[in-house]
Amino acid sequence: MQRTWRLIDSDLVPPAVSAALDEALLESHIAGASPNTLHFYRRSVPTVSVGYFQKVSETLDLDECRKRGVSIVRRMSGGSSIYTDQGQLIYGLVVRESDIPGPREESFGRVCGAIASAIGTFGLEAVHRPVNDVEVDGKKVSGSAQLRRKGSVLQHGTVIVDTDLEAMDALLRPARSGKATGKRPSERVATLSGLKGQSVDIGSVKDKVAEELARTFEVGFGKGELTQNELETIARLVSERYGKREWNMRS
Repeated sequence: MQRTWRLIDSDLVPPAVSAALDEALLESHIAGASPNTLHFYRRSVPTVSVGYFQKVSETLDLDECRKRGVSIVRRMSGGSSIYTDQGQLIYGLVVRESDIPGPREESFGRVCGAIASAIGTFGLEAVHRPVNDVEVDGKKVSGSAQLRRKGSVLQHGTVIVDTDLEAMDALLRPARSGKATGKRPSERVATLSGLKGQSVDIGSVKDKVAEELARTFEVGFGKGELTQNELETIARLVSERYGKREWNMRS
């Protein structure tokens, strides 16, 4: 019998809630209170997601963030700061470590490979670029981060469908914005819509990513909802952490 994992689509959510969602799903999974889950969402307003270890003063143009009314939220995983808006699909995959065995690099390869295959269905030649990126024609169209705790794995990341690259350049400091030090983000990042030359539907991207992950892990996805316990955890995490300036803005 085919295994079934939960699929949740929250669509547009506020920045603080989006960060709390990832942690709440991981906490619930560790406790054995929820199954393996694929979660999709978009941030409801333009937001910079800051890596856990980063200093906002070094990675962002704070004056530009204030001028544009861009939110800042610090996520639970490491990595570089990223600009997100409604044109980016964000995914979070929470699974048992036993369901994604092997070295971290190999597990990144399985998930990122599925994302590359999904993007390929839109007529774009996407490849996994180790450790955690997906590229088309040498341009990054998806990046991911991973966190492992007590036998559970959270891998989350973005698929850049139709993002404002001008805002990305204005907000992220080049020396801290990616692997190509000193370059503007848009010099190494592209949107699916821009590469294809026509609008790519985010709903279709969700469908294809779910299909390819299901194929990769040999599972089915059943649509589900957040549990009451997960909703309560989200509210607590927003109140205690992700909704607080001292958490998000520490330098």
